[in-house]
Amino acid sequence: MTTTKARTARTARTARTARAIRAIRAFRRASRVRGRNAVTAAAVLAAAAGVLAPAPARAAPVCADRAGAGEPVLVARIPDWVESIAVDRRGRMFATALHSGRVYRIDAPGVPPVPITGGIGANGGIVVREDGRLLVGTGNDILHSLTGGVLPVSKLLLVDPDSGAVSTYASGLGGIDGVALAPDGTVYTTTLGAGTIGRVTPDRRVDHDWARVAQPNGIAVSPDGSQVYVVQTTVAPGLYRIPVAAPGHPQRWISTEGTDALALPDGLTLDARGRPLIATHTAGQIWRAEGGTFCAVASGPPLSTQITYGQGDRGFSAGRLYRAGVDGGIHEIPWGGAER
Repeated sequence: MTTTKARTARTARTARTARAIRAIRAFRRASRVRGRNAVTAAAVLAAAAGVLAPAPARAAPVCADRAGAGEPVLVARIPDWVESIAVDRRGRMFATALHSGRVYRIDAPGVPPVPITGGIGANGGIVVREDGRLLVGTGNDILHSLTGGVLPVSKLLLVDPDSGAVSTYASGLGGIDGVALAPDGTVYTTTLGAGTIGRVTPDRRVDHDWARVAQPNGIAVSPDGSQVYVVQTTVAPGLYRIPVAAPGHPQRWISTEGTDALALPDGLTLDARGRPLIATHTAGQIWRAEGGTFCAVASGPPLSTQITYGQGDRGFSAGRLYRAGVDGGIHEIPWGGAER
């Protein structure tokens, strides 16, 4: 009886995973159709996500220090699905475009975005190095994502933020969704379909299968560099901690509850106190890891992909939190809690 139940449970999990992958494929195909606006895209995603659970996602409770916060404000828009954003010390924002594979620069809120590269396949995460250059993930598509565990051929690109000059920083990784930079210069990447976490050391040694988490997406590194935080997006969404000293033992930190499993959490950053902040698709919220649960620091536009803090004293400045999304919109999130 026990064996039969275990077999049935495994079959059910396999079926849920297959449905999740089909849902993501359906949404990404629909989002490529010209003329689709954010409302239509939201409806498609909601319909696709419906295969994952029987009820709509419910809102996480508002964080105690966020009661009465204002609404998100649109500050820029890119003509593409914005996969990831990052801000340099000069307050300039950089964004990766999922469909065109370009890197855009936005010098300040309200300033038109400028593509600094052509279609170089820059459709994954983006981070700013200490020297000001950008590291950009490629291969964030169904094929490279699903095959990344056995055929890791994707690259991390090094991009000059002024000239747009591009070179290969590292290769031999699974299709790159999230990218995170550790204090010592180590880079970590996620490959959603393969369930792998990649690692590139400062001397550019690559391990495409450094750790494993089911459906890994957003990623960040703790301030002391000892833990890697990873978002699981589908099937059983939640947040993991991976000890850098023991990558073979990822720890489930926070799980979504009930129908929050439909929220489709995505990008990840940390606030000034080292607490993870997570962008969500269907929930239309920005979550914060608070103890052993999630609470919402903001509600507003659905289909958020990434969040990041500003830097410097101009442009996208320090102490301000920004959100990017599938609709190409970039919003400032009114922030009354710990600032970066």
